[in-house]
Amino acid sequence: MNSTPRVIRFDPAPAIAPEIDHPRHERREVGDPERRTWVLYDNAAEGVAAGIWECEPGRWRIEFGPREHEYFIVLEGLCRVHDAEGRAESFGPGQAVFLPPGFMGSFEVVERMRKHFVIVER
Repeated sequence: MNSTPRVIRFDPAPAIAPEIDHPRHERREVGDPERRTWVLYDNAAEGVAAGIWECEPGRWRIEFGPREHEYFIVLEGLCRVHDAEGRAESFGPGQAVFLPPGFMGSFEVVERMRKHFVIVER
């Protein structure tokens, strides 16, 4: 029996508890920030996950796989994305970011931030 797809609301205060973690030790560059993730949609068969993420200030290295894409919109705070060549761009509330497959660099949270995210692995 097929069920009808449902709309998923991204409320500011999700009813579920967040997953809490920290950047892996070997990737940390500045601090050991606590990260909170509310996965509001996860379809492993399609390789898609979406939700809300927030984090304290800090900086760590990121390495996207050859099939991993991320799109996010900053809701609050300020982040900086550093590429492997040392260039950096800052993003604040209302700004959207796309990180392509194979991206390598660092993610820096300058001011405690919150974002909506969509990750696709295809």
